[in-house]
Amino acid sequence: MKLTAWRWLLTALLSLCACASASAARQPVPFALDPYPSTYRPAPRTDTLIVNATILDGAGARIDNGELLIRDGRIVALGQGLDRNGVIVIDAKGRWVTPGIIDVHSHNGTYSMPQTELDVVASDVSEISDPNVADTWIEHAVNAQDAAFSAALRSGVTTLQVLPGSTPIFAGRSVVLKPIRASDVQAMKFPGARQGLKMSCGENAKSYFSEKDRAPNSRQGEIAIVREAFLRAQEYRDGWRDYEKGKRKEPPQRDLKLDTLAAVLDGDIQVHMHCYRAGDMSVMLDVAKEFGFHIAAFHHAAEAYKIAPQLKAAGTCAAVWSDWWGFKMEILDAIRANAAMLEAAGDCVMMHSDSPVVGQRLNIEAAKAAAAGRRVGLDVPPQRLIRWVTSTPAKVLGLGERIGTLAPGFNADVVIWSASPFSIYGKADQVFIDGALVYDRAAPNQDTLADFELGRPEAGEHP
Repeated sequence: MKLTAWRWLLTALLSLCACASASAARQPVPFALDPYPSTYRPAPRTDTLIVNATILDGAGARIDNGELLIRDGRIVALGQGLDRNGVIVIDAKGRWVTPGIIDVHSHNGTYSMPQTELDVVASDVSEISDPNVADTWIEHAVNAQDAAFSAALRSGVTTLQVLPGSTPIFAGRSVVLKPIRASDVQAMKFPGARQGLKMSCGENAKSYFSEKDRAPNSRQGEIAIVREAFLRAQEYRDGWRDYEKGKRKEPPQRDLKLDTLAAVLDGDIQVHMHCYRAGDMSVMLDVAKEFGFHIAAFHHAAEAYKIAPQLKAAGTCAAVWSDWWGFKMEILDAIRANAAMLEAAGDCVMMHSDSPVVGQRLNIEAAKAAAAGRRVGLDVPPQRLIRWVTSTPAKVLGLGERIGTLAPGFNADVVIWSASPFSIYGKADQVFIDGALVYDRAAPNQDTLADFELGRPEAGEHP
């Protein structure tokens, strides 16, 4: 080979190496990056065997006179005649055992207890400066001292998603928490849980912003804003991809709103959408299809029963109440059998709270919804009903392989109930998170109370 040819080959190789090096240095922007990682640490735990219980495993099975073995914070086995070596044995005769309850739609820490007029005024639940506040993160507003967290824990809730409010169309990012006593929200964050994006449709945004002489003031205006935002997000994401590949010299200007929407397009952030009417949900499913993102769940979904086949085809779940309606026009066609009808159609359905009061009674919400189903001939037995407050919300949160089910390898988030969890007489006797006993109704202690509930003992010492 001639010398000039060698020189040409060497130059080409060096050029390729330089390009590869530049490409390696240009790391993609992780749109869903969390610079505020969880600092959660499990409480001290002891290996435990629960015996003689009626067990609902959260996956559809019921074990009568069953046993559940917990070691090192995880479920090891279910069944009967399990190994008793090196464990504390809890006799749960006459009692029920389930996975910990999961609230997929909470405003704890931002719409705080006690619910007074001052709390409503001082609430941090919604940023209402703009219909698009996708750059906001609700965790930056959560008050870890809110008494609603400890009340939820005492009611069998072991995981909850705190969402921003639904006044803006793009309301901001959610956070998944464990309702433990902590000084700050990072110590409550569920390690590795993905964020969600709260979106809304219908009356809220068009009613609020039209009063302020700003768009949107109609449903079609809301959809136009959504489509325009995702168009910009596509361009933004494509710009970063081109930069990663060396097709452009300078990266796009960072935009926190577009970071969130780009993460939605990439499937790294789940969409949780406030929506009541069947027509609104149908339109939003079409918009999601147009831009290639997935709606994990419609929340409230009062008319979901009207579009059950569409929801099933889209793989979109419905998070519903048992019997709320009539407080706004778009919820007038709600029915009590909504959840049972969705279950019968093979849809993904779950209960949610939207309220710190309802959040203490999600098991009873499920029981009421199931009773409405029985009245129209749709029976949902306890072993299937428990999924509405455990494994289904776990799946929607992207945590279906870690919580929500009692199975080997899963986190030991477990509740022992005094009676059926679907009876008003059933109370959470003992609650375990990651195998640690964090609440015992027979021996309550201050560790399960928020600072607000502890009060000031010295206050009684002075006149």
